[in-house]
Amino acid sequence: MTARTQAFTGRHMLLTTVAFFGVVISVNVTMAYLAVSSWSGLVVENTYVASQEFNGKAAAMKAMAASGIVGSLSLKDNGIHYDIRNRDGSPADVDTVTANFKRPVGDHEDFQVTFHQLSTGRFEASHPLAPGDWIVEVLSRKDGTLVMHEAARIDTAEIDR
Repeated sequence: MTARTQAFTGRHMLLTTVAFFGVVISVNVTMAYLAVSSWSGLVVENTYVASQEFNGKAAAMKAMAASGIVGSLSLKDNGIHYDIRNRDGSPADVDTVTANFKRPVGDHEDFQVTFHQLSTGRFEASHPLAPGDWIVEVLSRKDGTLVMHEAARIDTAEIDR
């Protein structure tokens, strides 16, 4: 008995090469499609305008930080609570508070809430919050003037509900 061996021909090499690059190209096309279809990548509408406004916004943020006003966000069931205080711990006098809840990637679940004032420096809103990571941007105003602007990343799994 003799064993038959089949030679590795040019046809085998061609099929191997086509199969290898076919897998690589199909994975790349799939990943590119998923990346483009899941998030627009848009951070700002106009990057030039955003770059021109940067120094002014940075100075305003430094002034807010120096004011000593701090806010505290808490969640309970569908209730969102926000307390804002002066440097000495007394309630800060603001009349409107809004919060933008954004997912770190994607914008299909993003929403904005306007808080109702319970008392000076205490605000409450109601909105269901899906589990997971959120970036929360809170804007506090007095007579239309921005008093406090803060952002925080929260994980609803770490919050006591």
